[in-house]
Formats: sequence, structure tokens, C-alpha cells
Amino acid sequence: MNFYKPKRIIEYIKLFALYEKSFPVSEKKPISMILKMQKCGATDIWYFEEDGKFLGLAITINSHDLILVDYFAVNEKLRGKGYGSAMLKSLIAHYSDKGVFLEIERPYEWASNYSDRLRRRDFYLNKVGLIPLETYACLFGVDMELLGTEGVNMDYETYRNFYLHNYGKFAYDHISEPKGKA
Repeated sequence: MNFYKPKRIIEYIKLFALYEKSFPVSEKKPISMILKMQKCGATDIWYFEEDGKFLGLAITINSHDLILVDYFAVNEKLRGKGYGSAMLKSLIAHYSDKGVFLEIERPYEWASNYSDRLRRRDFYLNKVGLIPLETYACLFGVDMELLGTEGVNMDYETYRNFYLHNYGKFAYDHISEPKGKA
């Protein structure tokens, strides 16, 4: 498996088609914003492939010592075959000099997609090896839990400041204490 920053138009087409299919409208940033952030070095866009086959994507937000895996998706035809965990482990190894973290929807029992949320959490903890950071926040109206690599020191204010530094005051102002109770 290889991963690299896409160079060809066809790679961007495949990558952003998967992006559009994989995330709800409420969670997607405009593609123009992602490309602008990539151009100034605040974001890395990763294209994963094996033997010429498109496996998936990762989009990261980068700061001096932390990496947020902002988006991660596996080609829908290849899910459940071990590619996702291999992709994330490779990405984490690439950023081994930094702390890597991500956000997942909190797995509230009353959530309509409770089993999906549990499955995702289990995947990140048991297949990828991330750990709970014991940090929770409501991001643009969605309660999130943060998971990360060993050694990531992420409290609520550090999380908010990460957004302030990388996205500005608008994003910072849309992070609050979680709404629900676990």
C-alpha cells in the first residue's frame, strides 16, 4: 500500500467523489476551503492506493505538534477487508513525530445510529490502537469524543484553541460543552 499527495486530476476526482459520498452534508467543508488550506500547508490531502487500485483518503489538519485526522474514508467496495486500519496505521507512522487525534460522534445509547457509532469507536480503539483522550465537546451541534495516539495531551481548551488557530474564531465559537450525558 502507498499513500501520497495527489498530483493528477483523476486522483482528485476519485478522492473528492469518495469524500462527497462518505460524509453527511453537515460535516463537510467546501472542497475549495480544503484545497486552499492545502495550498498554504495547513492541510494534507492523502490518496491511498495499492497496485493501482484506489483504497481511500485522509485529510489532515496540521499544527506544529498535533495532527487532526479531519476526514478518513475507505473506498466503499473495499470496506471490511483490513485496508482502513492499515491506512490509518501508515498515516500515524508518517506523523510519528507529532500527536495524532480524531473526533468521533459520542456513542449515546439513545442515538439513532448508536450501533454505527460503537462500531467506529471499536475500530479506532481495537484495530488502529488509538486511545480515548477523555475529552468531549459539541462541535457545530454534534457531540464528539476525541481519540488519539499515546502521549497526546488534549483537554477541552487545547481542542478549542486548535480550532481557533487552524479555522479561526467562527469555528472556535461553535465548540461548546457536550449537550448530552454519556
